[in-house]
Amino acid sequence: MRVIRILTLLFLIAGTQLSAQKNTNNWRAEFQKELQLMGHRNWILIVDAAYPLQSKSAIKTIFTGDDQLTVVREVLNTVDDAPHVFPEVFLDREIDYVPEQDAKGIEQYKRKLWEMLYGRTVIKDLHEDLIKKIDTAAETFNVLVLKTDMTIPYTSVFLRLNCGYWSTEQEAKMRQKMKK
Repeated sequence: MRVIRILTLLFLIAGTQLSAQKNTNNWRAEFQKELQLMGHRNWILIVDAAYPLQSKSAIKTIFTGDDQLTVVREVLNTVDDAPHVFPEVFLDREIDYVPEQDAKGIEQYKRKLWEMLYGRTVIKDLHEDLIKKIDTAAETFNVLVLKTDMTIPYTSVFLRLNCGYWSTEQEAKMRQKMKK
């Protein structure tokens, strides 16, 4: 009887470890599925380990278990390939003021991130203001949070999706015609 209990316990432990590993490696498939449903005004966040689990039901958090720059690269490439949306990039303004001596690795992270973001418009805003934007957006639209293993502060990358086949300029021209 004792052997059966021990075997059952070992099976449960192994199953839990496999399940956690499976979920971690499955973020890509889940992201692909979510992206198909997302559109204009949805948000995708690639965040550090301390980013809070938010309580609004429209905010879905997935732990990736991956390096933040890897997740940023994969998400940007995937969104760039999606014909229905394009990403507007937001960063924490605080990132420019965090010194290397207080956050080892931030200079290398910023260098690699800027290489990845080269040619894109990047808007920097205070972290708390970005959190408020996410909270407000989640009142009407879904937000996907991809949580990474990053342990450097103010490194989150916020992507607000815009329509990939109808530009702001096209919208403005149409609205102008509607006024006439």
